[in-house]
Amino acid sequence: MAAVAPYLNFNGNTEEAFNFYKSVFGGEFSMVMRFKDVPSENQMGESNGDKIMHMSYRSARERS
Repeated sequence: MAAVAPYLNFNGNTEEAFNFYKSVFGGEFSMVMRFKDVPSENQMGESNGDKIMHMSYRSARERS
Protein backbone atom coordinates (compact mmCIF):
# COMPACT_ATOMS: atom_id res chain seq x y z
CA MET A 1 0.00 0.00 0.00
CA ALA A 2 1.24 3.49 -0.82
CA ALA A 3 2.01 5.80 2.09
CA VAL A 4 1.24 9.49 2.36
CA ALA A 5 3.36 11.74 4.57
CA PRO A 6 1.93 15.28 4.41
CA TYR A 7 3.51 18.11 6.37
CA LEU A 8 0.83 20.34 7.88
CA ASN A 9 1.19 23.79 9.42
CA PHE A 10 -1.19 25.17 12.03
CA ASN A 11 -1.56 28.63 13.53
CA GLY A 12 -0.91 27.77 17.17
CA ASN A 13 -3.41 24.91 17.57
CA THR A 14 -1.33 21.94 16.38
CA GLU A 15 -1.77 19.93 19.57
CA GLU A 16 -5.54 20.44 19.53
CA ALA A 17 -5.77 19.38 15.88
CA PHE A 18 -3.67 16.25 16.34
CA ASN A 19 -5.59 15.21 19.45
CA PHE A 20 -8.74 15.47 17.34
CA TYR A 21 -7.21 13.28 14.61
CA LYS A 22 -6.19 10.75 17.25
CA SER A 23 -9.72 10.69 18.71
CA VAL A 24 -11.20 10.05 15.25
CA PHE A 25 -8.65 7.66 13.71
CA GLY A 26 -7.01 6.08 16.76
CA GLY A 27 -3.26 5.56 16.68
CA GLU A 28 -0.42 7.25 18.48
CA PHE A 29 2.03 10.12 18.39
CA SER A 30 5.42 8.67 17.55
CA MET A 31 7.22 11.97 18.17
CA VAL A 32 6.39 15.35 19.71
CA MET A 33 8.94 18.18 19.72
CA ARG A 34 8.16 21.51 21.31
CA PHE A 35 10.01 24.75 20.67
CA LYS A 36 11.38 24.61 24.23
CA ASP A 37 13.05 21.26 23.39
CA VAL A 38 15.55 22.75 20.92
CA PRO A 39 18.99 23.89 22.11
CA SER A 40 18.86 27.21 23.96
CA GLU A 41 20.77 29.17 21.29
CA ASN A 42 17.99 28.34 18.78
CA GLN A 43 14.93 28.92 20.98
CA MET A 44 12.29 31.38 19.84
CA GLY A 45 11.28 32.89 23.17
CA GLU A 46 9.36 31.71 26.22
CA SER A 47 5.94 32.53 24.77
CA ASN A 48 6.43 29.86 22.07
CA GLY A 49 8.00 27.24 24.34
CA ASP A 50 4.97 24.97 24.69
CA LYS A 51 3.96 25.21 21.03
CA ILE A 52 4.60 22.22 18.78
CA MET A 53 7.55 22.45 16.43
CA HIS A 54 7.23 18.95 14.94
CA MET A 55 4.80 16.12 15.57
CA SER A 56 4.60 12.69 14.00
CA TYR A 57 1.36 10.72 14.09
CA ARG A 58 0.50 7.22 12.89
CA SER A 59 -3.16 6.24 12.66
CA ALA A 60 -4.34 2.87 13.96
CA ARG A 61 -4.86 1.79 10.34
CA GLU A 62 -1.23 2.52 9.44
CA ARG A 63 0.05 0.41 12.31
CA SER A 64 -1.83 -2.75 11.27
